[in-house]
Amino acid sequence: MNWLTNFVRPKIRALVRKADVPDNLWHKCPACGQMIFHRELEANLHVCHHCGHHLRIGARRRFAMLFDDATYHEIELPKTPADPLKFRDVKRYSDRLREAQGRHQADDAVKVAHGRLGGANAVVACFEFDFMGGSMGVAVGEGLVAAARLAVLQQAPLIVVPASGGARMQEGILSLMQMARTTIAIEEVKSAGLPYLVVLADPTTGGVTASFAMLGDITVAEPGAVIGFAGARVIEETIREKLPEGFQRAEYLLEHGMVDMVVPRRELRQTLIRVLDLLHRRQPPAEVLPPQPVLVGHDAAPTALPAAEERPSAP
Repeated sequence: MNWLTNFVRPKIRALVRKADVPDNLWHKCPACGQMIFHRELEANLHVCHHCGHHLRIGARRRFAMLFDDATYHEIELPKTPADPLKFRDVKRYSDRLREAQGRHQADDAVKVAHGRLGGANAVVACFEFDFMGGSMGVAVGEGLVAAARLAVLQQAPLIVVPASGGARMQEGILSLMQMARTTIAIEEVKSAGLPYLVVLADPTTGGVTASFAMLGDITVAEPGAVIGFAGARVIEETIREKLPEGFQRAEYLLEHGMVDMVVPRRELRQTLIRVLDLLHRRQPPAEVLPPQPVLVGHDAAPTALPAAEERPSAP
């Protein structure tokens, strides 16, 4: 009996058991609900081919999409105090931070890398929304300051891709101070005569919107991205009115002049290269040609225009 139970039965079960299917082979589009095979989603840059919805992506995947040949160098960001206020709600903030760091293999919600974009140097800072909602604390502020200083050092344009719920509540006033610090860092980039571009991803809200995210020389947004300060429900309850359709979406902001362009993800890299060509890359000046003689009449020999003092006055 033991031989049948311990040997024969497991062999039979192994023959008829269905193979385990990994959970990440199919992804459900949050907009239309269609199931998308993971290879199709990856090939389409994480954009639903049924409805065009742009799914959220991480910083490293976006680096690979933007930089030439998906080659870049990620920099180490300055270390900051892990829990400066010793904050605790249901759980200690330090414990939440360690859990997020373990899940995402990242120190905080922003990553900074530099490389070549269209053959020229560029510095890119990208947010990780899955890391505590991409919230901006001291570490994120330090990361953006480091990105700005690196751009000035390399004389390279700075591109920031925010995706954030705003300031990090667990760091209180220290998180709000990052609004001023990041604004000053961006001004250093502009004072150096370098372009600063912002690509607004879904979502960009709160203190991030109220600081560096709206200071770009050119502001680009991905289709359908939620962009605003307060949430739509809070605004409706405050003004006691129904908000228009598509309020706080990228297309709505484009119509009302808040962003410069809405660019699909597949066209984003080439758009940024074209914008940087116009803003940053100094082409050689055009050749100055000497003045050319002009013909007076059909049969007259070419003569030069008279000097200003020799020209007859108008009647």
